[in-house]
Amino acid sequence: MSGPVMGAQAPATVEELQQKLDKLRRRQRRNERAEWASGFLTAVCGMLRPGDLAIDCGANVGDISARLLASGADVIAFDPEPFAVEKLRHRFADEARFQLIGAAVGTCKGTVHLMRASNFDDNAALGSVKSTVVTGGRMIDETEGNTIAVEQIDFVAFLRDQIARRGEIAFLKMDIEGAELDLIPAIDAAGLFDHIRCTVVETHERKFRARRDDFARMRADIAARHSPSRVNLDWI
Repeated sequence: MSGPVMGAQAPATVEELQQKLDKLRRRQRRNERAEWASGFLTAVCGMLRPGDLAIDCGANVGDISARLLASGADVIAFDPEPFAVEKLRHRFADEARFQLIGAAVGTCKGTVHLMRASNFDDNAALGSVKSTVVTGGRMIDETEGNTIAVEQIDFVAFLRDQIARRGEIAFLKMDIEGAELDLIPAIDAAGLFDHIRCTVVETHERKFRARRDDFARMRADIAARHSPSRVNLDWI
């Protein structure tokens, strides 16, 4: 009987096959969420009208902002990442209804440290979406000297001011790489979700694994107080 072929790859173990299956399932779930989010945003944009205010926190290079602007709404975009700020300024330079605030959003005003993905220098376009002001993130470079000092605004006060000016905010999208864990409860405690027609948030349990229990408690509290059509924490 002939022996094994030299150089032939060993059969995958049950554990390896399970890991591959789990990865495929995670990818499928993310694709499903991406399709849902795109459809949801289409519906939101269909309801927005000229004069409405939409806020895009974590705007990155502006793909969501562009769709919101196409609805006729006014858009205020936030992003603290210098790479994204440059792209946003160039992309919407001639758009009168677009306002860019190159700052992080948080529960207080001050200066914070922006940390980038460990592979940012290899692919800035891909890495820029992972930049965060929250420590403990997976695959984030927190090395002293590699962080960037950025402005942070008191976002609760900002929302309160916009609501006082306009009566309500039509749409709020938040993809702020972990900062939502403190900010969402603060917005809720201030009673401001009652004055925002629709809020969508991406939460980052997988990025901040040590705080998964905190994310779970936040999710449970929001679900008990608000319908998912008003505050939805399952954005991409």
